Amino acid sequence: MQSLIIHMAGPGARADNVARLCEVLPSARIVPAVNGREALAQGGVAVHSGDRHAPRYPFPLSPGEVGCFLSHRKCWQEIADGSEPFSLIAEDDLVIDRPVWDRALALIEAEATEDSFIRLPAKNRETPAAVLAEDTGTALFLPREVGLQTVCQVVGRAAARRLLAATDEMDRPVDTTLQMHWITRQPVHSVWPSGVGEMPGASTIQKRTGAGGKLARELRRAIYRARIRARPQQA
Repeated sequence: MQSLIIHMAGPGARADNVARLCEVLPSARIVPAVNGREALAQGGVAVHSGDRHAPRYPFPLSPGEVGCFLSHRKCWQEIADGSEPFSLIAEDDLVIDRPVWDRALALIEAEATEDSFIRLPAKNRETPAAVLAEDTGTALFLPREVGLQTVCQVVGRAAARRLLAATDEMDRPVDTTLQMHWITRQPVHSVWPSGVGEMPGASTIQKRTGAGGKLARELRRAIYRARIRARPQQA
């Protein structure tokens, strides 16, 4: 299994972390991250205002979110065009608890296929609809509602092709798009415990709002999430 590490080149803590990941992840190599601001300025990126699919996404996409989405699509394209049946995609803020990680990865390698999309989440926030496999306290399961964040996942070649076909245009961030299994036609599974964490303060996608704006934003977010929960994955 190959590993694709999404990374925007430059000095600092993330570069040091990527160097560590290259030593730990199987057959690892760096995939240069897409600069969303530059991609939007150059044109040719189809971005909608949250209205391409239902439920409507209530926030505009930021350049950082566009870059993140395009970076994952870049990895999906490499997987779709490659010979590996499935590959690991990691963001450059991934931190690994090695013993737990090794058990999670062993379970994935035993169960994954070309059709798989398997998350290794940093937080345990998903409720299983069905458990597919278990070994030494580690479970591979189908979550009712797919969790957010895309720090680490294993993506099959056929799954990558499905996701590329479903996301030629974007109207919301990549993680919220992956929640919409009825649009992508791609089931999403998870492994827990995963051995995955994130670097402290790692997010590069920041949105500043005042107190009143923050309250309105949280209300819109809660309504949107309730609509996503109303369409769970089912075994």
